Amino acid sequence: MSSDGDTRRRELMEQVLYVGRILSTAAVMFHAAMAAKAGLGPTDGKALDLLERIGPMNAGELSARSGLAPASVTGLINRLESKGFLRRVPNPADGRSVLVELVPEQVHASAGLFDDLVKSLTELLEGYSNEELETILHFLTEAARRQEEATARLTQADPQ
Repeated sequence: MSSDGDTRRRELMEQVLYVGRILSTAAVMFHAAMAAKAGLGPTDGKALDLLERIGPMNAGELSARSGLAPASVTGLINRLESKGFLRRVPNPADGRSVLVELVPEQVHASAGLFDDLVKSLTELLEGYSNEELETILHFLTEAARRQEEATARLTQADPQ
């Protein structure tokens, strides 16, 4: 028979997973609204985020990291280049290929759209101890890694 502690733990785990779904939806909706304000689609905004965090990459790397089909990445790159958010540059490691990189001035002009959210989240974080922040950091880091792995498995699956 299950103890009250086991029941409470299961309930808490279910609540964390449920609220994670709520957070995921809120994040997608926020990023969609923010991208629209910048004249972009949600996928455009997330591709720019990948390039900002990871740095310049070729189209194949962007496809692999984003989970988008290569043809979709080509369209995305063309769209973002025409809007001035990124540019193609020679690949210093292989002169025959190109990398795509951010145009910092254009991307930073849109960064202010995050200010209100960052301020609000910073206020929330101020209420936690260092130990609690370490736990939150660990959870978010691991959750992101596991979601990236799940995305890779989904996009690498052989459709049948």
